[in-house]
Amino acid sequence: MGAKTPFKDQQSYSLTKKLVPYALYALVPLIFIRLYLYPIPITQSQRSQEEFHTNPISSTSSISTPSPVQEKRPKPKENQCDYFNGKWVHDKWGPLYNGTTCSTIKDGQNCITHGRPDMDYLYWRWRPKQCKLPRFNPSNFLQLVKNKHLVFIGDSMARNQLESLLCLLSSASLPDLVYANGEENKFRRWNFVSHNVNISVYWSPFLVKGIEKSNEFNYNKLLLDLVDEKWAADMDQFDMVVLSVGHWFLHPAVYYDKDVVLGCHYCPGMNYTEIGFYDVFRKAFKTTLKAIIDRRGSNAVDVFVTTFSPAHFEGEWDKAGACPKKEPFKEGEKIVEWMDAEMRKIEVEEVEKAKENAASIAGLRFEALDVTKLSIMRPDGHPGPYMNPFPFADGVKDRVQNDCVHWCLPGPIDTWNEIMLEMIKRLEGHSSRES
Repeated sequence: MGAKTPFKDQQSYSLTKKLVPYALYALVPLIFIRLYLYPIPITQSQRSQEEFHTNPISSTSSISTPSPVQEKRPKPKENQCDYFNGKWVHDKWGPLYNGTTCSTIKDGQNCITHGRPDMDYLYWRWRPKQCKLPRFNPSNFLQLVKNKHLVFIGDSMARNQLESLLCLLSSASLPDLVYANGEENKFRRWNFVSHNVNISVYWSPFLVKGIEKSNEFNYNKLLLDLVDEKWAADMDQFDMVVLSVGHWFLHPAVYYDKDVVLGCHYCPGMNYTEIGFYDVFRKAFKTTLKAIIDRRGSNAVDVFVTTFSPAHFEGEWDKAGACPKKEPFKEGEKIVEWMDAEMRKIEVEEVEKAKENAASIAGLRFEALDVTKLSIMRPDGHPGPYMNPFPFADGVKDRVQNDCVHWCLPGPIDTWNEIMLEMIKRLEGHSSRES
């Protein structure tokens, strides 16, 4: 008694030997099903390594020549159209206005009256992938901004967008110029009596306080901790703000923060550290958006940041054929990368941060008017040599001044305001404010 039975152990061992393979066969598919339905979460360290390899440019890069970072588009919210992802398609209807029916076009963007011979650039429409972008309805826009003050703040691209909007609205109601001041009337205001709407433009190419280059010094001075009081002093009078800057940050400049020199961009011969302009661009937006939050007064304010609009120079700016394209790029033919992508990325990121900071503040909303992709696909929409009247009246010249930055009016920039109208509709549809 008590002795082990060799036969029983052998029998148990044989049974186990037979069952193990069957158990393994049963477990393998279960493991695959488990992994498919409940994938292993990526740890923070794994995620950081992946981001390092897929996006080598950090958001705080300050070098002058970036790696070819490409545009990354955030996913739109559920059931919300992404108006900024699409393609240009031919359109037989053309624009709402022309160079003679609108009186507020800046001379340099009036391509039709300056003798531009090709008209095909007027017959394209932006078609988002997910939805339809309606034609601009001027009466609808004026009704949405009734009794409000809409302001454009920034450089000449802000002015370009403003003048596009004035022309679009003029097809329904003519504005009265009620204020003009500054060199080249850089500060102006129009009033639409029909809806008691004021639309203003404030020249502020850096948004923060800056001293523009002059005959005394050939570089700009930027005070990154101080907002530009030319517009900020009136902040409590605004109901809707459109910010648009970028190209002036590419110019030579010296940067200050609390009266301390941080460095400079393209300042050979000066005893300052070259730091580029990306960090500066970001800092300027931080200062600006914080000032809007702090100084808006009692008004409810919607803020739109128009993202960077790329230039299309091919070769020298003063040589014939500097922007020679006669039709849009096709989908995939041109992508947003390098500096264009980095400038856009900074603006979109700062808008998202401002949204978070203002999340608990009633009546304050921030949106990115993300026009970079749709703009880079329109190399045909610039004045080129027709920034001046009839540049080839005396024959074709080898050297001629070109504008491959701003946009003809009418032209592709009208689409920016079409999209802005849809964004205002979307905001008002989810708003408890009275319009």
